[in-house]
Amino acid sequence: MQWYTRRAVIAGWCWDLVEPYLRRNLLNRGVERPTRKEVLEEFGRVWPEFTATIGVQEPWAGTIRFKWLVRLDAAEVTPFLDDPMGWLAERYGGGKFKMNLHHGMHFVNTRNFKPEGEPRWRDAVAIDVDA
Repeated sequence: MQWYTRRAVIAGWCWDLVEPYLRRNLLNRGVERPTRKEVLEEFGRVWPEFTATIGVQEPWAGTIRFKWLVRLDAAEVTPFLDDPMGWLAERYGGGKFKMNLHHGMHFVNTRNFKPEGEPRWRDAVAIDVDA
């Protein structure tokens, strides 16, 4: 049932992360078995308010924490979605990265990436995710 959106709307791997959220939204509004059209309409309604926040694991005080590197809004995220490993490697080098998807203040889903290469992210300035 996913043939209608994968790659046509956003990258297939990202659609797989977003679709459950869309269906949950529709269910919460009383649409128990949404049609393809209803799911696509819900995507069109919420996608402009989506952000992708990308961080990298860094050693800290004998454990790890995430250094948040960038927050991309829906208008900026397409190059990352089209080639996340290449996008990360080109900008930040290698490491263990996490992408969190949000719709406004609502957490939607997450995905991890591990591109190879030298960790060029160490000198990058962290963003304030609470701002």
